[in-house]
Amino acid sequence: METTLGKRIGLLRRQKELKQDELAEMLGVSPQAVSKWENDQTCPDISLLPQLAGILGVTVDELLTGESAHEPSVKIVPAEERKELRDMILRVIVDSHRGDKIRVNLPVELLKVALDIGMEIPEVPGKEILQKIDLAQIMALIGQGVVGHLVEMTSADGDRICIYVE
Repeated sequence: METTLGKRIGLLRRQKELKQDELAEMLGVSPQAVSKWENDQTCPDISLLPQLAGILGVTVDELLTGESAHEPSVKIVPAEERKELRDMILRVIVDSHRGDKIRVNLPVELLKVALDIGMEIPEVPGKEILQKIDLAQIMALIGQGVVGHLVEMTSADGDRICIYVE
Protein backbone atom coordinates (compact mmCIF):
# COMPACT_ATOMS: atom_id res chain seq x y z
CA MET A 1 0.00 0.00 0.00
CA GLU A 2 1.36 3.38 -1.03
CA THR A 3 1.78 6.06 1.65
CA THR A 4 -0.02 9.31 0.91
CA LEU A 5 1.50 12.78 1.11
CA GLY A 6 -0.61 13.51 4.19
CA LYS A 7 0.55 10.37 5.98
CA ARG A 8 4.20 11.22 5.16
CA ILE A 9 3.76 14.74 6.55
CA GLY A 10 2.26 13.35 9.75
CA LEU A 11 4.95 10.70 10.16
CA LEU A 12 7.81 13.12 9.50
CA ARG A 13 6.28 15.71 11.84
CA ARG A 14 6.03 13.18 14.66
CA GLN A 15 9.62 12.00 14.00
CA LYS A 16 10.73 15.62 14.50
CA GLU A 17 8.66 15.68 17.71
CA LEU A 18 6.59 18.61 16.46
CA LYS A 19 2.95 19.20 17.30
CA GLN A 20 0.56 20.19 14.52
CA ASP A 21 0.23 23.70 15.94
CA GLU A 22 4.04 24.08 16.12
CA LEU A 23 4.42 23.06 12.47
CA ALA A 24 1.53 25.35 11.54
CA GLU A 25 3.16 28.31 13.28
CA MET A 26 6.51 27.65 11.56
CA LEU A 27 4.75 27.65 8.19
CA GLY A 28 2.37 30.54 8.89
CA VAL A 29 -0.77 28.43 8.43
CA SER A 30 -3.51 27.30 10.78
CA PRO A 31 -3.29 24.07 12.79
CA GLN A 32 -6.48 23.02 11.00
CA ALA A 33 -4.65 23.27 7.66
CA VAL A 34 -1.94 20.89 8.91
CA SER A 35 -4.64 18.52 10.21
CA LYS A 36 -6.38 18.54 6.82
CA TRP A 37 -3.07 17.77 5.06
CA GLU A 38 -2.36 14.85 7.37
CA ASN A 39 -5.88 13.49 6.90
CA ASP A 40 -5.57 13.79 3.09
CA GLN A 41 -8.45 16.25 2.88
CA THR A 42 -6.27 18.93 1.25
CA CYS A 43 -2.64 19.37 0.18
CA PRO A 44 -0.18 22.09 1.18
CA ASP A 45 0.17 25.01 -1.19
CA ILE A 46 3.01 24.35 -3.62
CA SER A 47 4.84 27.48 -2.41
CA LEU A 48 5.08 25.92 1.09
CA LEU A 49 6.69 22.66 -0.06
CA PRO A 50 10.36 23.77 0.14
CA GLN A 51 9.92 25.20 3.64
CA LEU A 52 7.84 22.22 4.77
CA ALA A 53 10.41 19.77 3.42
CA GLY A 54 13.22 21.70 5.12
CA ILE A 55 11.47 21.68 8.48
CA LEU A 56 10.78 17.96 8.16
CA GLY A 57 14.37 17.24 7.14
CA VAL A 58 13.71 15.84 3.67
CA THR A 59 13.87 17.07 0.09
CA VAL A 60 10.72 18.15 -1.72
CA ASP A 61 11.08 15.03 -3.88
CA GLU A 62 11.25 12.81 -0.78
CA LEU A 63 8.25 14.59 0.71
CA LEU A 64 6.17 14.13 -2.45
CA THR A 65 7.25 10.62 -3.44
CA GLY A 66 8.37 9.05 -0.18
CA GLU A 67 11.51 7.84 -1.93
CA SER A 68 14.97 8.79 -0.69
CA ALA A 69 17.46 10.13 -3.21
CA HIS A 70 20.12 7.71 -1.81
CA GLU A 71 22.78 10.36 -2.32
CA PRO A 72 24.43 11.61 0.85
CA SER A 73 23.67 15.20 1.76
CA VAL A 74 27.37 15.72 2.53
CA LYS A 75 30.27 14.24 0.64
CA ILE A 76 34.02 14.56 0.44
CA VAL A 77 35.25 15.27 -3.05
CA PRO A 78 38.65 13.78 -3.93
CA ALA A 79 41.37 16.42 -4.37
CA GLU A 80 41.67 15.84 -8.11
CA GLU A 81 37.91 16.39 -8.62
CA ARG A 82 37.45 19.52 -6.46
CA LYS A 83 36.30 22.81 -7.91
CA GLU A 84 38.35 25.94 -7.51
CA LEU A 85 37.17 28.11 -4.60
CA ARG A 86 36.16 30.82 -7.07
CA ASP A 87 33.66 28.37 -8.61
CA MET A 88 31.99 27.40 -5.32
CA ILE A 89 29.06 29.03 -3.55
CA LEU A 90 28.21 29.01 0.15
CA ARG A 91 24.45 29.24 0.61
CA VAL A 92 22.96 30.29 3.94
CA ILE A 93 19.24 30.13 4.66
CA VAL A 94 17.88 31.52 7.93
CA ASP A 95 14.21 31.55 8.88
CA SER A 96 13.70 33.04 12.33
CA HIS A 97 10.73 32.39 14.57
CA ARG A 98 10.00 36.14 14.31
CA GLY A 99 9.47 35.86 10.56
CA ASP A 100 12.89 37.12 9.42
CA LYS A 101 14.06 35.39 6.25
CA ILE A 102 17.70 35.66 5.23
CA ARG A 103 19.12 34.20 2.03
CA VAL A 104 22.85 34.56 1.36
CA ASN A 105 24.66 33.24 -1.70
CA LEU A 106 28.32 33.93 -1.09
CA PRO A 107 31.25 32.96 -3.30
CA VAL A 108 33.49 30.75 -1.17
CA GLU A 109 36.56 32.67 -2.31
CA LEU A 110 35.01 35.86 -0.87
CA LEU A 111 34.29 34.06 2.42
CA LYS A 112 37.94 33.03 2.62
CA VAL A 113 39.13 36.60 2.08
CA ALA A 114 36.64 37.93 4.66
CA LEU A 115 37.84 35.40 7.26
CA ASP A 116 41.49 36.14 6.45
CA ILE A 117 41.04 39.85 7.18
CA GLY A 118 38.89 39.27 10.29
CA MET A 119 35.66 40.65 8.86
CA GLU A 120 32.57 40.16 11.04
CA ILE A 121 28.98 39.40 10.10
CA PRO A 122 27.21 42.68 9.26
CA GLU A 123 24.16 43.90 11.19
CA VAL A 124 21.27 41.98 9.68
CA PRO A 125 18.09 40.48 11.13
CA GLY A 126 18.94 37.04 12.48
CA LYS A 127 22.61 37.90 13.06
CA GLU A 128 22.50 36.22 16.46
CA ILE A 129 21.56 32.95 14.75
CA LEU A 130 24.47 33.24 12.32
CA GLN A 131 26.94 33.93 15.14
CA LYS A 132 26.32 30.41 16.41
CA ILE A 133 27.97 29.07 13.26
CA ASP A 134 31.78 28.84 13.08
CA LEU A 135 32.46 30.04 9.53
CA ALA A 136 36.19 29.37 9.92
CA GLN A 137 35.40 25.72 10.64
CA ILE A 138 33.11 25.58 7.61
CA MET A 139 35.91 27.06 5.50
CA ALA A 140 38.27 24.38 6.86
CA LEU A 141 35.77 21.67 5.86
CA ILE A 142 35.49 23.15 2.38
CA GLY A 143 39.29 23.12 2.14
CA GLN A 144 39.19 19.39 2.88
CA GLY A 145 36.76 18.82 0.01
CA VAL A 146 33.51 18.66 1.98
CA VAL A 147 30.46 19.82 0.00
CA GLY A 148 26.72 19.56 0.46
CA HIS A 149 24.49 20.38 3.42
CA LEU A 150 27.01 21.20 6.14
CA VAL A 151 24.63 22.60 8.75
CA GLU A 152 20.91 22.02 9.22
CA MET A 153 19.54 23.03 12.59
CA THR A 154 16.37 24.25 14.20
CA SER A 155 16.61 25.95 17.58
CA ALA A 156 14.18 25.37 20.43
CA ASP A 157 12.40 28.64 19.66
CA GLY A 158 11.90 27.74 15.98
CA ASP A 159 14.84 29.49 14.31
CA ARG A 160 16.01 27.42 11.34
CA ILE A 161 19.38 27.64 9.61
CA CYS A 162 20.79 25.68 6.70
CA ILE A 163 24.26 26.08 5.28
CA TYR A 164 25.42 24.25 2.22
CA VAL A 165 28.22 24.44 -0.29
CA GLU A 166 27.96 23.71 -3.98
